[in-house]
Amino acid sequence: MIIAIEGIDGAGKNTLVTALVERLGAEVISFPRYKDSIHAQLAQAALYGKMGDLTDSAYAMATLFALDRREASAQISEASRAGKVVLLDRYVASNAAYSAARLEDESVVEWVETLEFETLGIPRPDLQILLATSPELARERAKNREAQDASRARDRYESDDSLQQRTAAAYARLAEREWQSPWIVLDPGYDLDAVCEELARRAEVS
Repeated sequence: MIIAIEGIDGAGKNTLVTALVERLGAEVISFPRYKDSIHAQLAQAALYGKMGDLTDSAYAMATLFALDRREASAQISEASRAGKVVLLDRYVASNAAYSAARLEDESVVEWVETLEFETLGIPRPDLQILLATSPELARERAKNREAQDASRARDRYESDDSLQQRTAAAYARLAEREWQSPWIVLDPGYDLDAVCEELARRAEVS
């Protein structure tokens, strides 16, 4: 079963993924894979202002993030076929939400779908979990993380409060129409035990 964990920066994705790994024994892949993928590394450099005007193009940035996932496609598919629960910390919906927020145009969501799932053949998720943390709370978490760890300085996307607000709204729209798979939406006060029970149930069904 392939489960994608989604949400804006500071939403608490890593915290949830860590907890689920302990409970479910899942295999985890976190995107972007800045340590392993040249495409992700180029995107990261752009987000810190080191690639000229590359970040001006939402389509160029989305393509780099998509190619990062393409490189990991075989690993995702093999783990899923082996009967493992695969947890993805960010996935294709992240590209769809951020691109729609940047362009303020929902039509790019279809473009992302075609690029990633059809052209690049990236596996579709079986389930997507949205951490519906408010942009205000997420911003404070990201600031605290940055203050405590110099290596976690916020990039151009993370430091743009307006973009984060629009992205949160774009995520909510994707979840509402269950884009590509069923979605579970979690508020900040979610019950971890209940989440784990639900995921175990769905994994058995799938």
